[in-house]
Amino acid sequence: MATLEIRDLHVSVEADNGSREILKGVDLTVKQGETHAIMGPNGSGKSTLAYSLAGHPKYQITSGQVTLDGEDVLEMSVDERARAGLFLAMQYPVEIPGVSVSNFLRTSATATRGEAPKLRTWVKEVRETMERLHMDPAFAERNVNEGFSGGEKKRHEILQLELLKPKIAVLDETDSGLDVDALRVVSEGVNRVRESGEVGTLLITHYTRILRYIKPDHVHVFANGRIAESGGPELADKLEAEGYEAYTKDGATQ
Repeated sequence: MATLEIRDLHVSVEADNGSREILKGVDLTVKQGETHAIMGPNGSGKSTLAYSLAGHPKYQITSGQVTLDGEDVLEMSVDERARAGLFLAMQYPVEIPGVSVSNFLRTSATATRGEAPKLRTWVKEVRETMERLHMDPAFAERNVNEGFSGGEKKRHEILQLELLKPKIAVLDETDSGLDVDALRVVSEGVNRVRESGEVGTLLITHYTRILRYIKPDHVHVFANGRIAESGGPELADKLEAEGYEAYTKDGATQ
């Protein structure tokens, strides 16, 4: 059973007036098969946590520990983290001109599985997964995210998630920019992965609407660069009714 452990994580970024601390001591444990929702207002540090776990060079880890199955994640390169089983679905997926979706997916699967998937079974696996996500098969031959709508980009992120089957998936505001139909399709994809029991999910959002489709085991309120409160699904209902004001009286981290 894979376990991601975050202990007293402090993260800073360089600003015009010097280094500024964004995360101020985050503690969190996510086990394979669990779903954790991290909720909080814009600017509370949620995305900083996601990109720090993935190894984005913009974010400087000043102290703390992150381990996956006891291995030091912070000592790993970005690609080593992916091969170890960490997956990030980005809030704003980037375009990769000149790289087709099909080549990108197979290269990624080869890197994470340790060997190239057999072509015949791989093509079938991709086609069936795209059908479940209501994706036109023609997308496989388009360049990654180039000219994709917001919903198409998010479906492509979930396509990667279903095919790569990571140990821990960090989904950074996957619901951002989705209409009701796209939100339902994307959520169904996430739920298919969750139901396998083999993926731990860290779902980052500031809206409760995605939690109507993806039921978390644990809910954490993120404010001012740390977890301010943790609870079960009922905590999301409380936030829906009362908002984040009680947690942000001292001002939110940007």
